Amino acid sequence: MEICLNTDYVSSTADPEKYLKMMAEAGFTHVHWCHQWNTDFIYSLHEIREYRKVMKNFGLKLLDIHGSAGMEKGWYSTEEYRRKAGVELVENRMMMLAEMEGSGSLIMHPPYYHEKQTPELREAIRPKLDAFRRTMDDLIPAIEKYKVRIAIENLPYDTFEILFGLMKEYPAEWLGITFDTGHANMGSGNGLKLIRKVKDRIQALHLQDNDGAIGDQHQPPFYGKIDWADIVSLLRESSYRDRPLSFELSMRNTPFYDPEKKEDQPEDKIREFLMETYRRCEKVVKMYQETRS
Repeated sequence: MEICLNTDYVSSTADPEKYLKMMAEAGFTHVHWCHQWNTDFIYSLHEIREYRKVMKNFGLKLLDIHGSAGMEKGWYSTEEYRRKAGVELVENRMMMLAEMEGSGSLIMHPPYYHEKQTPELREAIRPKLDAFRRTMDDLIPAIEKYKVRIAIENLPYDTFEILFGLMKEYPAEWLGITFDTGHANMGSGNGLKLIRKVKDRIQALHLQDNDGAIGDQHQPPFYGKIDWADIVSLLRESSYRDRPLSFELSMRNTPFYDPEKKEDQPEDKIREFLMETYRRCEKVVKMYQETRS
């Protein structure tokens, strides 16, 4: 059974090799590369080719890469030098996706309106949205060169206004959506209804669970309050086709995690987490396969 998992289920900056090995041993077949997703780290060609070799040795295939919006480099920064540096950071991940033969998309965080934002904070988003448009113009040559699509993600408490607008501005071959179930379940929970309006633009997934209240928990399926039958029904009607279901999960909000050890979790506990997580993901995939038959 083909199931995709993110690399940073324990840590997003440590050497990913041991995490990849344990993922493969647990039964996962595809990788959502999430290391360095929120840093200014630039991958060299030497590193990329080594990771490609490591994954091949473990029998893993790359699906998506979670690109970085940057910390000092920022792909929609209103400071032009930082924005241009952010463009280079995104181009680096595009090259990485192509070199590692990824079959999915480059996942990115866009500017967005928050359900609880004041009018003043909403107004402050507009210049960032203008910067985002300039960045998209700058990235089109790289999109076409590497044959990579960007999939922007719905975010916690997202009103979807910007997401809807950008889907009208840019064609599907350049820009699509990463559907994050956990983010959509937060706040009012309207995200699970709003995503249906753009289901024909879904090209990447962050399947995860939460209770809808505490925060962005990234729990395996059936830990929280997500209605997985509803999610499966939505995916069946969406544009997401012919790719493994992709889960973005964390060990942190499960019984297997020791908060005192932080990122230095015992390997036996990591393996237990992965085995239990695989069974839960497998249940969702089986539901999906049954509805598509």
